[in-house]
Amino acid sequence: MLAENNLPMPTCLKDLTNPVYKDMISVTDIKSSSTAWLLIQALVSEYGEEGAKEVLTGIYENAGPHIESSGSAPLKKVRAGEVAIGFGLRQQAVADKAEGLPIDYVDPTEGNFSLTESVAVVDKGDATNPLAQEMAQCIIGKGRSELQKYYPKALYEGETTSSENASAYPKTFAEPLTVELLESHQALSESCK
Repeated sequence: MLAENNLPMPTCLKDLTNPVYKDMISVTDIKSSSTAWLLIQALVSEYGEEGAKEVLTGIYENAGPHIESSGSAPLKKVRAGEVAIGFGLRQQAVADKAEGLPIDYVDPTEGNFSLTESVAVVDKGDATNPLAQEMAQCIIGKGRSELQKYYPKALYEGETTSSENASAYPKTFAEPLTVELLESHQALSESCK
């Protein structure tokens, strides 16, 4: 679709504010998808809150009716030929390209952020369920390998990330990802619509 519509290949998220992409991009809404939080983390980290608002407003203007509630919807719209560009989970685009679909991916220069799963056992003293640690270990030991098929990011000692699935610009958000930060970023997103 980029070639068919004479659109340049974007190199960064800020490029998506270019009016040539009007109605040709799809992104997710932070109110319903954690994928959108990754977009906002990259924008805030690179441009600060005010700069992020400016860029996100431009992205939303260009997305028009393609602001989605599902994290996988933007890539599905690219697969279906409804839009030329979708902001989604990198590993899904990598898998599509490997399967021979006419899809490519770009690591935005603002950085690639990741959300990771976690499991914890709360020490409640004598009230701690004795099976809690065993259940947590089962999730990590038996569930992790299946999860890595869909989200191939190394987190634990001994795990590796293939070169295809390794981001060119991996970043970690400077602040802890708290409920309060999420709410702040949701408000920022709403102000840009």
